[in-house]
Amino acid sequence: MGGETLRSTTRVTGFEDPELDFQLLRHLGSAVYGGAAVGECLAVAAQIRDGQGWTDAFAALAERQRAEAEQYAAAGHRVSARERYLHAANSFRAAEYFSPFGAQRHVDLGLASRAAFGSAMEYDPVHIEELWLPWNGQRLPGYWLSASPDPAPTLVATSGFDGTLEETYFQIGVSALQRGWNVMMICGPGQMDTARTEPDTHFVPDTESWVSPWIDMALARPGVDAGRLALLGISFGGYFVSRAAAHESRIAALVANSPVIDLRAYMVSFVAAMGGDPEQVLRPEDDFSLTDIDEIPDEEMPPTIKEMSRSLIRRFGQTTFLGTFAHLRQFSVDPAEIRCPALGLVGTGEGGEPIRQYEEFCQRAGGRVTGRMFTSAEGADTHCQLGNLTLSNAVTLDWLDEIVGSRP
Repeated sequence: MGGETLRSTTRVTGFEDPELDFQLLRHLGSAVYGGAAVGECLAVAAQIRDGQGWTDAFAALAERQRAEAEQYAAAGHRVSARERYLHAANSFRAAEYFSPFGAQRHVDLGLASRAAFGSAMEYDPVHIEELWLPWNGQRLPGYWLSASPDPAPTLVATSGFDGTLEETYFQIGVSALQRGWNVMMICGPGQMDTARTEPDTHFVPDTESWVSPWIDMALARPGVDAGRLALLGISFGGYFVSRAAAHESRIAALVANSPVIDLRAYMVSFVAAMGGDPEQVLRPEDDFSLTDIDEIPDEEMPPTIKEMSRSLIRRFGQTTFLGTFAHLRQFSVDPAEIRCPALGLVGTGEGGEPIRQYEEFCQRAGGRVTGRMFTSAEGADTHCQLGNLTLSNAVTLDWLDEIVGSRP
C-alpha cells in the first residue's frame, strides 16, 4: 500500500488581518496556564480562513469541549473534566469577543464562559468563592481564590475593556496562586462580566469609586494582611488601577500592564485609520448616534469600524461618537499622585502612544517605579505580553514578592 509519510496536516498559520492574528495569539498564549490546546486553536483558525465566522467557529469548539467535560465528569475523571471545562470557558470567551456587544448571543456566550469556569473549579483544589459587590444599584462580579488557609499576601486584579474575570485567571491568577498568593479578581461598571447581568452598565472615570469598596471587602476577610495587598490592572485595567492608586492609600504595590494615564489619547491612537482625532477630523454635522450607525454605507464605514463605534458609544454611556470622545477627557490620572511602589509593563509592539504613556508613567509616578519593556525577541512584545505569559508573570510576581510578599 503506497503513500507518503507526514508529520501532520496542521499548519501553523495565522491571519492577514492583524486584529484576527492578535486574537488568535491571545488565545494561544493562554495554553501555558490551561486555557487552550494549541492544536485546537490552529484547527479553528483554519476553519475561519476557510470562511467560517470567528464567533461561530469558537462557539462550536466551546460546545464540544463542554460536552466532553461533562462526559469526563460523569465518568469520575476529575482532572480531565477540570481541564476540559477550562478550555470551554476560554473558548466561549473567544467567541464572545467578536459577537456584537449587548446582543443576546453576546450575553449567552459570556454566561456560558462563566458557567464552564465554575464547573472547572469544582474539581480544583484551590478554594474559590463567587463575589458580588453592590455598587450604585448594580452588582459587580468577582472571585476570591486561595491555595492555602495560611496567611498570605493578596493580589487584587482586574482586566480592561474586553477581558473577563475568567481570562484574568489564566493571565495572572494561576501564576499568583502557584506562588502562594491569595487572588481577588474584580470587575467594575462597564466591564464585560458586569454587562452580562447589568445591560445598562458603563465605564466611569473615577475608578476609585468601585475599586476602594472591593479593597474594603478584601481587607474584611479573615487572615488578609492589610500591609500586603497589591493591585494589578490588565489593558484598560491599567487605567482603572492607576486612577484608583492615586486616590487609595491602602495599596502596598501597583502593577499597571500597561499604564494608561490618558485614555482619550490612547483611544485616538486606536482610531488613527479615521485620519486622526475624531473631534478634529469630523465636523459636528458628521457626528452620528447609535441609531445612525446602521444607515451609514459600508463603503464609508467598514462593518468592523461600525461595531467598534457602537461598542464605544454604549460602553461609555454616551449617545454619539463625538460625544464619547469628549467624555473621554475625564479619564485621566496624574502619575505624580501615585505614592506606592509601582511596576509599569509595556511591549515594544504596542505602538507609539502606549509606549509614550508608559514612559511618562515611569518618569512621573510619585513613588518608587520599576519599568519593564518586553521585546519581540522575547516573544512578549504584544499588548499585555499575551504571547509569553510565563515571562510576564515571572517579572510581575517576582517584583511583587520582593516589594510586598516577603513583608510580614
